[in-house]
Amino acid sequence: MLQYPAIDPIALSLGPLDIHWYGVMYAIGFGLAWWLGRLRARRADTPVSPAQMDDVLLFGAIGVVVGGRVGYALFYSGGDLLADPLSLLRVWEGGMAFHGGLLGVIVMMAWYARRQRIGALALGDFVAPLIPPGLAAGRLGNFINGELWGAPTQWPWGMVYPPLGTEPRHPSQLYELALEGLALFALVWGFSRHPRPTGAITGVFLTGYGLARFAVEFVRLPDAHIGYLMGGWLTMGQLLSLPMVAAGLALLAWAYRHRLSPASN
Repeated sequence: MLQYPAIDPIALSLGPLDIHWYGVMYAIGFGLAWWLGRLRARRADTPVSPAQMDDVLLFGAIGVVVGGRVGYALFYSGGDLLADPLSLLRVWEGGMAFHGGLLGVIVMMAWYARRQRIGALALGDFVAPLIPPGLAAGRLGNFINGELWGAPTQWPWGMVYPPLGTEPRHPSQLYELALEGLALFALVWGFSRHPRPTGAITGVFLTGYGLARFAVEFVRLPDAHIGYLMGGWLTMGQLLSLPMVAAGLALLAWAYRHRLSPASN
């Protein structure tokens, strides 16, 4: 059994301003996406130039934050959004949903692609490999915050988190860091190192994330105010991940059937 290290969620205090580790992790995630994007943009088969990465990052960040907040309100907070629409602006109260953030990024990237007159799927293939490092950083932020814990376990790496009692628990944030972050990055980045049919890289990302999230949800506790949706095991995270897997597989099948190059979009 392991003991949760006592980590102060506040990384730095500057007078009345507290800088939280969770915010630092978002900054690291965006910074890694920008750096990796600049590397990818040097290739001849990408629709984005290095100079455009600033705009891509800005549009993506807006999609993550706005989509994440709206997604959390719609998927996880019941009718709170209708009762209190201004709750979306109270970001200091927490509440971000990956699936909402992903939808936000898709909308913003489609808008950017239209403005730049480039193929939306080609842009999606460019952006997809840049996302997993940010997911890894975000899951580390969840771990530091002491949130999104797993169910009790007797596995040797079970971790005791004192606020939840003395039972060791699955450190599900670290599982997600490893699967959604590191393993998915290795898979998608490696797959994207060679030219692929348009849509294939996006398909691999969607399928990989959906499967990783679906698997970890078996040992991650559901949100207390929602619980399990069916049969004592189906969670909201699993329900939202199933369409990702279906869309990813369908996109892969379509990509290899049509085999379009980015230049043909």
